[in-house]
Amino acid sequence: MTTADYQQRLRHLHQTLGIPSDYARTTRLRLYEEAVTLVDTEPDVHGRVLRLTPEALDAWQAMKQTAAADDVVLHLVSAFRSVDYQAQLIRRKLVSGRSLEQILLVNAAPGYSEHHTGRAIDIGTPGCPDLEEAFEDTPAFAWLMSRGAAFGFTLSYPRGNHTGICYEPWHWCCST
Repeated sequence: MTTADYQQRLRHLHQTLGIPSDYARTTRLRLYEEAVTLVDTEPDVHGRVLRLTPEALDAWQAMKQTAAADDVVLHLVSAFRSVDYQAQLIRRKLVSGRSLEQILLVNAAPGYSEHHTGRAIDIGTPGCPDLEEAFEDTPAFAWLMSRGAAFGFTLSYPRGNHTGICYEPWHWCCST
């Protein structure tokens, strides 16, 4: 698919979802193309096999293993998402009665999610509900803040970020 075709596809999806045409400008989020080369991960906490780029999977596995050696348990909650899957997430939330404004605080518009790259992961730990701000109070989060960068992972949406996406202590992206 060419860049022009991809952008046309995104414009159509955005129109059908009601996403404002100035979304990219107002959020300052980057446009991401979908990863092409993906590999299966270990099953997530729900038993689903997720996908990452080979490099991100290697970095995740090394980070997870090192954390375990430090008595910190990390588990995958989410990884690669296609543009279509991102649109389905938003549609489901709209149907459930949430406003688009509420949804776009926690989910980037299709084309603008780091999950499309196959390098972004949502991380959880036992004893903490997944995808909750309470994750910041766990030893897992403290470990990630001090050691995640050594494996190429950075916190994507810190408190007060400029994107309009709420603080997500569980969302990390690998630079490799």
